[in-house]
Amino acid sequence: MHDLIIIGGGPAGLSAAIYAARFKLDTLVIAKEVGGLIMTTNLIENWPGKKKTSGLALMKNIEEHAKSLGVPIITDEVISIKKLTTLRNGFRVKAKQKNYECRALILATGTKRRKLNVPGEKKYYGRGVSYCATCDAPLFKDKVIGVVGGSDSAAKEALLSAEYAKKVYIIYRRERIRAEPIIAERVYKNKKIKIINNANVLKIKGNGLMNKVILDNPKGKKLLLNGLFIEIGHVPQTELAESIGCKLNKKREIIINRSSRTNIPFVYAAGDCADAHYKQGITGAAEGVIAAFSAYDDLRKSDSS
Repeated sequence: MHDLIIIGGGPAGLSAAIYAARFKLDTLVIAKEVGGLIMTTNLIENWPGKKKTSGLALMKNIEEHAKSLGVPIITDEVISIKKLTTLRNGFRVKAKQKNYECRALILATGTKRRKLNVPGEKKYYGRGVSYCATCDAPLFKDKVIGVVGGSDSAAKEALLSAEYAKKVYIIYRRERIRAEPIIAERVYKNKKIKIINNANVLKIKGNGLMNKVILDNPKGKKLLLNGLFIEIGHVPQTELAESIGCKLNKKREIIINRSSRTNIPFVYAAGDCADAHYKQGITGAAEGVIAAFSAYDDLRKSDSS
């Protein structure tokens, strides 16, 4: 039986693993995809000590750090968790390839991308519709692209897309985009980018490949596009947490205290799946570290009682 299993391989999960290894806990990381969603971020300028880097480079460094401390990182999908009721207590973690047992759990399961859920979105996914400019923007060189959303992530998608496209439209349902000021300033100064405010995409249309979207403002407006990047936020992946009784908030985020503890003893949560207000790679990493501290403290107290 492992001391600790960490589910999730993003900044929160791997930072937790680094600290758990330093505490000499028998630790295992299980992640469907090592690196998490931050891997699709093209430019990171707010990680201390790194003026500029990419999500891919950052997570490769963190992964190598964890592995250098002897932490096994298994690429697999966890499909269920059960609390053990034997004298040993703990948890049984069932993954697709193998089952594991542990005394404590850190849930760093992150989020998945929110969908528009409009006609044509599913049909034209991979045929013009994408959720990752880092992955697909180079495919639209000298084309016209739309980006749906007004967050920091959406603004960054637009800026990256503008490096390849001849024109980029940001389609946002509110009056003004809400990106970090320095990012918003770059958007407003970029002559390739035009913002369409107070508008929603109602339909995505095409003929083999997508070629237009229908907007609600003005009603029925057709916007000719070769591609559409959808960046409208994320949905917490907290089904596993709910299955073992972790309390969730209205957004379905795992409720944690300042020590990253959940309401279930020996279960901790960190990163975008938890209910902290700020969702950044560095805040998730900090929560992962705190979770590892808490797990170590709780296991040590349990051993001495």
